Amino acid sequence: MTTPPSTLPVRAMLVLGTRPEAIKLAPVARAMADSEQFEPLVVTTGQHREMLHQMLGLLGVDVRAALDVMRSRQQLSDLTARLVRELGEVMREQRPDLVVVQGDTTTALAGALAAFYEKIPVAHVEAGLRTGVIDNPFPEELNRSLIGRMARWHFAPTPRAARHLTEEGVPVEQVFTTGNTVIDNLLWVLAEGTGTSAFGTGSAAFRTGARRVLVTLHRRENQGERMRGMGRALARLAGRGDVEIVLPLHKSPAVRDALLPELDGHPGISLVEPLDYLDFAATLAECDLVLTDSGGIQEEAPSLSKPALVLRTTTERPEAVEAGAARLVGTDPDAIVTWAERLLDDPVEYRRMATAGNPFGDGQAAGRVLAQLAEDFAAEVPVGLTASGPYSAA
Repeated sequence: MTTPPSTLPVRAMLVLGTRPEAIKLAPVARAMADSEQFEPLVVTTGQHREMLHQMLGLLGVDVRAALDVMRSRQQLSDLTARLVRELGEVMREQRPDLVVVQGDTTTALAGALAAFYEKIPVAHVEAGLRTGVIDNPFPEELNRSLIGRMARWHFAPTPRAARHLTEEGVPVEQVFTTGNTVIDNLLWVLAEGTGTSAFGTGSAAFRTGARRVLVTLHRRENQGERMRGMGRALARLAGRGDVEIVLPLHKSPAVRDALLPELDGHPGISLVEPLDYLDFAATLAECDLVLTDSGGIQEEAPSLSKPALVLRTTTERPEAVEAGAARLVGTDPDAIVTWAERLLDDPVEYRRMATAGNPFGDGQAAGRVLAQLAEDFAAEVPVGLTASGPYSAA
């Protein structure tokens, strides 16, 4: 694969399927659209179809192609096969010079694999996250490791993530520490005046003057009895009487099957449909405390000085824990209640976490991504799949 002529923009296909991918690739897509050097081709796969397209419009992102890969309760193997096949067809039709994937979803893995099969170089945004446990989180830990074997550019959000890659043998000249694009997008939303109810169209989901706790739960490894236990812990916490819990219910039937029997109708808990990004940003900005098994919220919460309790046994984002902005409390119901009450009742501990700072960047990650891609595509040496692999100029 050779570099396109300098008079033509680089056709960059951004593949995304879930809401977190959309949030984190939106700054890259906007920056490419504003640049004469790039033509962004955004392809959505439909993993979070109901949540995605309206949000992309609000975030200033145009969609070139939309797939429809989701089937009710389909197996991961079926989803992966369908994604690789359909993305391969779109790539052959659109003929991009570059494919950009983000994070560790099945869409990201399939996008990288389809691009590899088509001999198109891959840029991996948010590269290098690792827990060291191949099935936790599942299947994300394996996905991101496999993408790391196929990517030409590895855009790591932190120095730790970059070290993971070089320790795994990725050439140092292919690894770039950029910060996390989720911070770019959060700051963009706030600057646009659309991220909090105080500034504009975003509307927080809290409705009372009680202590405000935002909860998100969805991880596959937490589903089933473990998630039911988390639901019982939330009911205990809400039973204090001075807490309002807002929990946007993930669309996954497994999540709803676990949580609804434990929480539906509880007077201290508001179960709401998934919030659009503007409303979610407003709700995050107005909460006092975050309980989550999400990855992205571990990055966003410190930016708004919100302590986060991580309801997982591992995290690929230990920087927030080490900084003191988040705490890995696990999934035991007693531990969840204990730590939540400690932060609600101990102002010193709360202040310590709230003021710990954000280790995930300065909001300029997308610009760094574009600068590196622009430099490499403008170079006289052709851009191949890898720096030294079978499709490079070497």
